[in-house]
Amino acid sequence: MKIGVPKEIKNNESRVSLTPGGVYALTQHGHKVQIQAGAGVNSGFNDESYEEAGAKILPSAEEVFATSEMIIKVKEPVESEYSMIKPDQLLFTYFHFAADKKLTNAMMESNSVCLAYETVEKPDGSLPLLVPMSEVAGRMSIQQGAKYLEKPQGGKGILLGGVPGVKPANVLVLGGGVVGTHAALMAAGLGARVTIADISLPRLRYLSEIMPANVDTIVSSRYSIEKFLPNVDLVIGAVLIPGAKAPWLLTKSMLSLIPDGSVLVDVAIDQGGCFETSHSTTHADPVYDVDGIVHYCVANIPGAVPATSTLALTNATLPYVLLLADLGWETACERYADLRAGLNIVKGKIVNRSVSETFGYS
Repeated sequence: MKIGVPKEIKNNESRVSLTPGGVYALTQHGHKVQIQAGAGVNSGFNDESYEEAGAKILPSAEEVFATSEMIIKVKEPVESEYSMIKPDQLLFTYFHFAADKKLTNAMMESNSVCLAYETVEKPDGSLPLLVPMSEVAGRMSIQQGAKYLEKPQGGKGILLGGVPGVKPANVLVLGGGVVGTHAALMAAGLGARVTIADISLPRLRYLSEIMPANVDTIVSSRYSIEKFLPNVDLVIGAVLIPGAKAPWLLTKSMLSLIPDGSVLVDVAIDQGGCFETSHSTTHADPVYDVDGIVHYCVANIPGAVPATSTLALTNATLPYVLLLADLGWETACERYADLRAGLNIVKGKIVNRSVSETFGYS
């Protein structure tokens, strides 16, 4: 199979979807790999390292799309790439369709096959291709939250961990999944007072067992969240419904309960955001203010640390890329239920229930 890797062009997206090691593995299976020139530079991989591993370097994204049977990316295609996608071409990347109707319609019109990293699901319900980036995003949410709590950045001027004789910050983490767990661990490690809110009692019991002493758990409800907000300094939005739009856990009216200069970090923004006042931002312009509350809503948080996140992502995706290349997408998805769950759009038809219901196609 001919596999193409275009350079990511979303704002400040520095990751790449395949490492030279991945190229070597694919070529050892008899496949041809085509990399756009410069695609891996920001992740620490120059063109020569790809060529040494067996890839062919192509000068433009247009050539990569035009000559490849499977395209592997990190982020969803942007508008300038829509016209490059061919009928029957397999695209394997993060899509987050439920948050973007324009993208959904464009991929339907392309008659391509869209297999989304974020809905590949194992029998136990885990999401193996979302986990590594959720780990990175959860940890980075605390780094960014701590930064924007600084007074020069628009925050209230509070140190997350406090110092002896001065109380640490109060951090509320909405969602106890992978993002929330890693956010809580990072915040707790810095000395903050952390509270995790989730609707699952079994998950809260588990988190209570593994978390350090400065982490508490509460059952998530509007009432419990509102009770917490007057004393909060940093809120991390970390909820996920696979393939579906994130629910709003903080409404605009609830902002009046939050002290001025507090920070909201919406890690769920890829899926539409879990704060009513959220809208996507970029690494170039990451924050905005609503009613005195700082909002950080960057849609590709792990893109800021590509040297870490590229390796973490490709460690997870490469086994699936090999299956798709060796067997073809139809056979691979027929044999492997986790890959089959990743199918979102097939030749003009939405085949993922959550995406279909989001846009009223069910």
